[in-house]
Amino acid sequence: MARLPVAAVLPALAHALESAGAAVLEAPPGAGKTTLVPLRLLAAPWLAGRRILMLEPRRLAARQAARRMAQLLGEKVGETVGYSVRFERKVGPATRIEVLTEGLLTRRLQNDPALEDVGAVIFDEFHERSLDGDLALALCLDARDGLRPDLRLLVMSATIAGEEVAQLLGGAPVVRSEGRMFPVRTRHLPQPREARIEQAMAEAVRQALAENEGSILCFLPGAGEIRRTEAQLGRLPSQVEVHALFGDLTRERQDAALLPAPAGRRKVVLATNIAETSLTIEGVSVVIDGGLARRPRFSPRTGMSRLETVRISRAAAAQRRGRAGRLGPGVCYRLWAAIEDMILPAFDPPEIAEADLAPLALELAQWGAPPEALRWPTPPPAAALAQAHSLLGELGALDGDGRITPHGRRMAGLPLHPRLAHMLVSAIEAGLGATALALAALLAGRDPWRQQRDPDLAHRLALWRTRQGGDAAALAELERVRRQLAGIVPAARGTPEPAQTGAVLALAYPDRIAQRRGSGPGMFRMAGGRGARLDPLDPLAREPFLAVAELDDAGADARILSAAALREEDLLLLFGERIRTEEEVSWDRRSGGVTARRMTRLGALVLKERRIDRVDPALLRAALLQGLAESGLDALPWTPAARSLLARLRFLHRHDPAAWPDVGDEALTASLAHWLGPWLEGVRRPADLARVDLVQALRALLPWEMQQALDRLAPGHFQTPAGSRLAIDYEGASPSVGVRLQEMLGQDRHPAVLDGRVPLTLELLSPARRPIQVTRDLPGFWAGSYVEVRKEMRGRYPRHDWPLNPLSAAPTRRTKAARERS
Repeated sequence: MARLPVAAVLPALAHALESAGAAVLEAPPGAGKTTLVPLRLLAAPWLAGRRILMLEPRRLAARQAARRMAQLLGEKVGETVGYSVRFERKVGPATRIEVLTEGLLTRRLQNDPALEDVGAVIFDEFHERSLDGDLALALCLDARDGLRPDLRLLVMSATIAGEEVAQLLGGAPVVRSEGRMFPVRTRHLPQPREARIEQAMAEAVRQALAENEGSILCFLPGAGEIRRTEAQLGRLPSQVEVHALFGDLTRERQDAALLPAPAGRRKVVLATNIAETSLTIEGVSVVIDGGLARRPRFSPRTGMSRLETVRISRAAAAQRRGRAGRLGPGVCYRLWAAIEDMILPAFDPPEIAEADLAPLALELAQWGAPPEALRWPTPPPAAALAQAHSLLGELGALDGDGRITPHGRRMAGLPLHPRLAHMLVSAIEAGLGATALALAALLAGRDPWRQQRDPDLAHRLALWRTRQGGDAAALAELERVRRQLAGIVPAARGTPEPAQTGAVLALAYPDRIAQRRGSGPGMFRMAGGRGARLDPLDPLAREPFLAVAELDDAGADARILSAAALREEDLLLLFGERIRTEEEVSWDRRSGGVTARRMTRLGALVLKERRIDRVDPALLRAALLQGLAESGLDALPWTPAARSLLARLRFLHRHDPAAWPDVGDEALTASLAHWLGPWLEGVRRPADLARVDLVQALRALLPWEMQQALDRLAPGHFQTPAGSRLAIDYEGASPSVGVRLQEMLGQDRHPAVLDGRVPLTLELLSPARRPIQVTRDLPGFWAGSYVEVRKEMRGRYPRHDWPLNPLSAAPTRRTKAARERS
């Protein structure tokens, strides 16, 4: 152990923890921090016989770290060194170092905030920034401030910004260790953009086997890509073994991937990012990095998580590369171009920034501290936290003030997501505990039948009861998880009933109760408002109701991955208190009118519906106004007179906005209730709306004296000298009127509106009412261009007057012959 690089800094680390009570250890991969530091701290006088807790982000890393330390002591796991992971614990009365996953520390803190039997907490591989790790550190800091000032905290990692974490720990010392990294040669094997990762990885594996000795560790984003890569590899040389390594594998298969290859043989380990840190795979001297990782992204808007395949960060790429140099010189093949190294993000985002925060919100409620009262490496995002509080309120875990309820405390005592914990507690009360226990184990553990791609969870329970199909090792693991849960909740023991699956599942996912919509199979709407879909050929696609557990949250309609049929009678029985019957009065875009219905609803789902005729007039008017606001002013019955009046009012407002109301589209839409509402009595259908007098509605905006001023300042018509009454158009830049030239003869003044301040634009027309001149200066026209107009028009219209001196002629609407006959 003394040969490990971290040994050189252990005195400084021990002094930092002795004097400051906290420290940050930066040590690169291979330095020995995970195994050597806890063992050396056992002799620290401040430990005083108490335990050391060391946190690991993953179960596999926790088990391996405990085994390695036990081997170094010449003992079995469970003696001086033990471990605790979810549903598995190997510790004894003599255990002094307990390696555990981060969520278990939170549970221990909730039960014993002072950690009376613990002298130090070590956060290993803290750079992974898991949600549980951030929460555990925040709670430890809070406990240290209020209850245990002597509790030592040590944060260890290879890639974190140590100074920032040190400040979070109250200015703790930062201790840095050199690594024991052998030289690693980096080779880039850029792939075409359209190339599939499985094919590229298989080709790189064959190349690496031919060019190098030793075993190979390959990084792929997920289990699907690992399985497809195995298929692409086909038959390899007989001395090469291929192993998969990802979280959902059984413990036995994970352990097999970590063991050294037998003498004379080589291993190819196809792994997810589970193998980036902590784990040492014996004999590996070659790494092939696909450059991708799968990360869950939670949407506060939809309340669902989806898995996204993303590019890894430079820090993760460095960690992966380092795997090749842990035991000797190595080589790292990167399946991207060298120039792309520069565009990788520096670090992966912390999980708290992208995760479902319902578990965290429940833990904080039980702890009794609002998030702003704690010290966080990264504070929880407000939107995701608000969504989490909303869900916990719906599940009955929080009261109206955000405090934890007795039901919430029972939920928090179970090692399950709050949805599943609520399901189990509520199902026991409803006499469905055995089915809920089996579903909780299935949804929280490894699904032995996932490869069958059957979304029906009731089929899973039926297969489980009869032990049909599925991966045998995964089935054994599932049984173990069920036994562990049954030990915690004895009331749920018994035989699960597949027919109860939908009802039980709905307890966990009330917002994902789905109702089939439309006439075809496979399309659903969920109680939370989101659309969902199934393959139309799937047997569940024709069910009227489903309880949905898992979706991919992609596209307008999320694809359902696991669900169960839900009977309507179960829905009414379990959620009767949430079902509301109410009258809904709404605007119907298709008919252009208002419809009234009595609706029986569960969230966004309509369980029953019928039309009603008698409606509260206030509700009717409100729905009509809302519909008109959404449809726009063009939906109103605008007659020519109403449009003319509107244009006149807008003209006056442009010239004197202080005196005249704003009747622009935006202002009218915003004030519909004020100016139009009083005229909508009894209006329900388009035919009713057509009878609304918009002229009167607009005039009602003006007091009596302004109505008189309106007709004087912006008259609707122009009386020609010849007696014609012509409509004035106020729509353009200036008011205008079309008038035959002969009706304006003899006029030496240009007509105007607005008390003579705005001249009318005259469109002078021929006897056939075709435009011949536009003017805003009639006297100037007579003195100028009229001469040319007269030359052209008198031959074309000889029966009409084209006097040589237009100012001396009388205006007329008649031809010369007509005047003579009269």
